[in-house]
Order: sequence, then C-alpha cells, then structure tokens
Amino acid sequence: MRIFVTGATGFVGFAVAQELIGAGHQVLGLARSEGGANSLATVGALVHRGDLEDLESLRSGAGKADGVIHCAFNHDFSKFAANCELDRQAIEAVGSVLAGSDRPFIVTSGIGSLAPGRPATEEDAPMPTTASYPRASEQTAVLVAERGVRTAVVRLPQVHDPVKQGFVSFLIAAAREKGVSAYVGDGNNRWSAAHRLDVARLYRLALEKAAAGKNGAVARYHAVAEEGVPMKEIAEAIARGLKIPVVSVAPEQAMQHFGFLGGFAGLDMPASSVLTQERLGWRPTGPGLIADLETKNFNA
Repeated sequence: MRIFVTGATGFVGFAVAQELIGAGHQVLGLARSEGGANSLATVGALVHRGDLEDLESLRSGAGKADGVIHCAFNHDFSKFAANCELDRQAIEAVGSVLAGSDRPFIVTSGIGSLAPGRPATEEDAPMPTTASYPRASEQTAVLVAERGVRTAVVRLPQVHDPVKQGFVSFLIAAAREKGVSAYVGDGNNRWSAAHRLDVARLYRLALEKAAAGKNGAVARYHAVAEEGVPMKEIAEAIARGLKIPVVSVAPEQAMQHFGFLGGFAGLDMPASSVLTQERLGWRPTGPGLIADLETKNFNA
C-alpha cells in the first residue's frame, strides 16, 4: 500500500516510515523542511511537502494514499492549546478526504491518566478535554469515524531509545538545570513505556491487519511494552547518568521544580497492552526504558 505518514521526519514517525518501507509498503512522508525531505528520501520514502498548518497539503497527501498514519504533533508545550487545535484540524482535514473510501486512518494519542489506581486498558475512554488538557485527538477520531472513516487510535506511552525518551527527556533537562534528579513524593507513581522500534511495528500491524474500526467504531491500541516504570527508578537512572544526587520533591513544589511537566511528573499512568497483543499478535521485544537510560550517552 501507499501510506501517507504525517510526522514522518519525527522520532516516532520516521521509525514508522522505515518499518513500513521494510515491509514492502510505499511511504509518502510529510516533510516541512529540505533537511526532513532529504532524510525521507534517503530511506526510500516519497516526499510530500507541507506541514500541519497547511491543511490543503494534508488533504492532498491523503488523497494520494491507500491509508494514512497521523504521527505529527508539535511538542512545544508553551503553545500546547494552539498545538492541540492544530492537531484537531489536521485529523478533520484528513478525515474529510477518507470518508466513505474504506481506507484506514490511524490517529496517534497518548496514554495519560486514563484509569487512576489501575493499569489503563484499550477499553477505557479517552481523557476528557479540559482547559489544562485540551488535546482532543481521540475525540476527533471518533467524529471522523462517525462520518464513515475506518479509524483506529494508537495510544503512546513514553516512547524511547538510547537517544530520546518521551517526557523523560524533559526530566533529564530539568535534572541538568537543577543539579538534582527529582521524583514527586515517594516516587511510586508509574509511567508506561515502549521502545521506538516496537511502537513502529505496532502501527504497521494495525495497518496490515485492517484493524481500524468499522461501522463508526474506533479501534484502540496500546503501544505499551512495560505497564509501569516507577518514577523513582527513572529518577535514579537519570541521576546515575548525570552523576548527580536524586531527591524527592513535594507535590506542591512539582510545578516550580519541573515547570510545565510538573502537572504530569506525579501522575500514576500505568497501562496494559494485553488486548492489543491479542488482537494484533504484537509482541514487544526491545530494551526497557531503564535499560535505554543505562546505555544513554548523557554527555551528547
């Protein structure tokens, strides 16, 4: 199939593009810059110039494809609300092209705090949109599915390799700045995680197995290899890498210490992928989050 991939030059999207190409698919990758276009061409992808703000570029890319994987999201959290609105508009734009065509549309979302006190499952409803969390990727996916688009959602945990580690990369930046690696409270809150290459394989399986929802339903998948890595263990691994002390921060001090990440740093966000593994035959095999932190070059 020819698959249009948004975010194809990003951390997850580039791995998805390579996974698809390796399995014999043709990738049409969205690229904003010349450098991004060159990177895609190097791995054998076709290049489609445009970006999330250019909705016509998204519509035309979707129109040329047998299916779409939407990985793009601007992670500039100083403009989080505006970026969430861009994401909503992008999903609607692609959906308007795919409606009634039976071509699959895979939308990316996050695990978040879906089920406090227990691992979230694929059956749990998405986090409601609020002023503090305006991201509506899943809600928009539901709307386009109701308009006749065969839609699936892949919920991402902390996606990692030895170079980048999701929100953990922001924890590392805070630790460098403060000179201590911190966790909130007792540090027993958990973050789910998965290796970048395992995540890429999940997107491919969801696409190939035609596992997107039908008849207005949205299929949901969890790209989770580790259900929950305790925040204290993450902070300790960062401390070892940076050779700095590890400390506990009181919940009321989290925003001051972590900045924008303060609202997430103390959240318990475990998640299960049992249903995903059963439905897609997906078996994550990559290194764990702590293992990638142990091999990370903190001096790079």
